[in-house]
Amino acid sequence: MSGFVEKPEAVQVPGLVHLHTGKVRDLYQNEAGDLVMVASDRISAYDWVLPTEIPDKGRVLTQLSLWWFDQLAELVPNHVISTALPPGAPEDWRGRTLVCRSLRMAPVECVARGYLAGSGLVEYQQSRTVCGLALPEGLEDGSELPAAIFTPATKAEVGEHDENVSYEEIARRLGAEPAAELRQATLAVYARGRDIAKERGIILADTKFEFGYDGEELVLADEVLTPDSSRFWPADTWEPGRPQPSFDKQFVRDWLTSAESGWDRHSEQPPPPLPQDVVDRTRGKYIEAYERLTGVRWS
Repeated sequence: MSGFVEKPEAVQVPGLVHLHTGKVRDLYQNEAGDLVMVASDRISAYDWVLPTEIPDKGRVLTQLSLWWFDQLAELVPNHVISTALPPGAPEDWRGRTLVCRSLRMAPVECVARGYLAGSGLVEYQQSRTVCGLALPEGLEDGSELPAAIFTPATKAEVGEHDENVSYEEIARRLGAEPAAELRQATLAVYARGRDIAKERGIILADTKFEFGYDGEELVLADEVLTPDSSRFWPADTWEPGRPQPSFDKQFVRDWLTSAESGWDRHSEQPPPPLPQDVVDRTRGKYIEAYERLTGVRWS
């Protein structure tokens, strides 16, 4: 059992139809048929959406995605139409809301990895592969890969794991040409993001993208290169052979698995509320990532 500890009620706004409540984002459709995407301050860990929010998190994710969409515009179009607050929407939506093109979404998480971590590390330790791709001997936790790799995953519902699959499986499901297009776009966007982050003293270890189609045009959607969708590590402390400090919800994961929380992640019990110091430190990491990447002070 996992999912929402406390599933929030959807905000009702005249002229908008609520479509979906996700781990972080709420999706609506306006009268023109466009998607309205609202990033909340919810945070998830170990397949649970926690009962405690991280103040400003949704705005950080939205503003950082917008910055990245600008950096990537020459590589791939994106789904953003407007950042204007829909008429009648609550003021709290300001800065966390995107009006977007409605796309035919590719049913795959497009993951790029330049370093060995997470589920990739687990598979490598078992078979010297990641998503079926053979890798050389001698790699460790946090090692840089010889070249970035495309490691797709199937999309999961809230409370379930995404499942890593091989490129061949994606080609079988989608067709050879769409699979190749997704792989090329994923690796190109990752390479641009990696290079920009490197200039700012940050390692982009891996990341996941979502793409959709507007007619036949491939479009980058959802969020992009945020601490929720990426592993960002400070370059000056990178040291293969151990877990790396990161600009994400690591404080949350560490506390939940500590004796202090009293929670067993393998039980069916929901996790407890987060203490204030964990909330504050996590908020600080999201803001630090935004400021270091964009060069703009958060306010």
